[in-house]
Amino acid sequence: CPPSLGLLTVNAMVAGAEVLIPIQCEYYALEGLGQLLRNVDLVRGHLNPDLHVSTILLTMYDGRTRLASQVAEEVRTHFGKEVLRTSIPRSVRISEAPSYGQTVLTYDPGSSGSLSYLEAAREIALRGVGVHYEAQQAHTSMQISQQNVSEGM
Repeated sequence: CPPSLGLLTVNAMVAGAEVLIPIQCEYYALEGLGQLLRNVDLVRGHLNPDLHVSTILLTMYDGRTRLASQVAEEVRTHFGKEVLRTSIPRSVRISEAPSYGQTVLTYDPGSSGSLSYLEAAREIALRGVGVHYEAQQAHTSMQISQQNVSEGM
């Protein structure tokens, strides 16, 4: 469904400084993204001059389909650094969780969807403190390697 600019959404944009946009890796999502960006521009122009899109999260990504890859490439090309490196895969577990009144993190913590959402949250948190994600990834990998060596693995 297209993004709505209801009262709650407008209030959130007026009160906030940043917008995180989750976008499904599907054709109509690109049209919805254009509408949402126009809405952000309207709010910025009339109500909150500090509002900006800080993060775009690709969701429902299925690397087996050409369409998902094309949408992801188009979004990454157009928005660059705003797009998280982490994408959320299309997953049955993510779809099932709400029907049980749970998040995917509580429903199936080890699923690819849960792990991807945790990685996306980590990437956002590292952006917030000015740490480059790639540098943090390298540092974490080095720590794990050193720990494995010290444990004799």
